[in-house]
Amino acid sequence: MRTHHLAVIGGDGIGPDVTAAALAGVRAAADRYGFAVETTDFDLGAEAYLRSGVALDEAALAELRRHDAILLGAVGDPRVPPGVLERGLIVALRVAFAQSVNVRPVRLYPGVRSPVAGVSPENCDLVIVRENTEGLYAGGGSTSHPGTPNAVAIQNSITTVAATTEAVEFAFRLAAARRKRLTLCHKKNILVHAGQLWQDVVDEVATRYPDVEHDYVHADALCLHLPLDPGRFDVVVTDNLFGDILSDLGATVQGGLGVAASANQNPRGTAPSMYEPVHGSAPDIAGKGWANPAAAALSAALCLAGLGERDAALALEAAAASVLAEMPALSGPGMGGDTTAIGDRIAKRVRDVDPTAIGDPARSLMTALAGIVGG
Repeated sequence: MRTHHLAVIGGDGIGPDVTAAALAGVRAAADRYGFAVETTDFDLGAEAYLRSGVALDEAALAELRRHDAILLGAVGDPRVPPGVLERGLIVALRVAFAQSVNVRPVRLYPGVRSPVAGVSPENCDLVIVRENTEGLYAGGGSTSHPGTPNAVAIQNSITTVAATTEAVEFAFRLAAARRKRLTLCHKKNILVHAGQLWQDVVDEVATRYPDVEHDYVHADALCLHLPLDPGRFDVVVTDNLFGDILSDLGATVQGGLGVAASANQNPRGTAPSMYEPVHGSAPDIAGKGWANPAAAALSAALCLAGLGERDAALALEAAAASVLAEMPALSGPGMGGDTTAIGDRIAKRVRDVDPTAIGDPARSLMTALAGIVGG
């Protein structure tokens, strides 16, 4: 029996609860499709940092590297200054494990209501592919005369052909497996150097994918078009900062952060990829059972796809989507059950759900992702 070894970082706030709920669905999928999952819990996050003053050390990195994939719940705590855990743990893992591509699906599932008028499951199924290690997130910069009226802050943005090509190549492969449409998003009318580099890379990679149509939309214009006409887009490829902003806008269009999943993908397979919901640690509701575990379950489905378990990924996606369609509210005390109960409903549904109930599996991101990185 094939076995997948998963590193589990529950993290802070609601992270441990939604991760446990997602793992229930993963184990149900493993039982249905005949493989095994072994998990190792890692004590990383705010509590560990407050004890040691270290967000991530070399020993933890080495141990994480031995696993096939990483499931991350959430990190963040008001006792820790902003940026310490985000940069010291999440960004550090993305860089150390060459997770150069971030994949953010924006799909409205049947029965889930978008807050944006006119958006339906038929016209909302796109993927935002975000370069994951460079841009302004590279972290270079300095501040002169801090805390004075003469303070000057310089924040550097780094764009390389190598990392950009890796993200663009992945996006074209994804588009080729889906509806064969790719959109580059940037601000090349203002950020002329970085923008032109991105455009040059897209034009070069496009020659290897003659069946994929590609166009360009400015980042601000895409913020307008995405909620008004999400069906215009299939795969959007963009830089780190624009991708961060646009994917949260996409989350709103698809029903909220409670249904927003993500993958931090190492496209070369040289280190584990990491899968996480994007809603954060939500310390204000931690321990109340008000967190929707669907985003964690959908992130776990992306993980299964990345491990090559296409059918299991499709089943977990369909199970989470069908439970979402039945929920009176997508977060808070009105969900119709607490975090654990909803996770149990998803896991139970995995055992016999029909993936075609939420649409053609051939069009699912799970199928495309499994074919690219897991096949």
